[in-house]
Amino acid sequence: MLSNISSPASPQQNAYVERYNRTVRHEWLGQFLFETIQEVQDHATDWLWTYNNDRPNMAIGGITPAQKLKLAA
Repeated sequence: MLSNISSPASPQQNAYVERYNRTVRHEWLGQFLFETIQEVQDHATDWLWTYNNDRPNMAIGGITPAQKLKLAA
């Protein structure tokens, strides 16, 4: 048995995932009415790319990941 696996009933033990889920709900999932699963998947893909590439990240000094990669090169 692995001791570092979080219990699904304990959101406090998995704050990173809970924060991400809250961000998804607030930023796009609760703001649109989707008619098909494909629409949701397409919107999620676009949003995730923006979230991971174009959005400033406070953990890396308030710059985008793309900017961080340019600085590291």
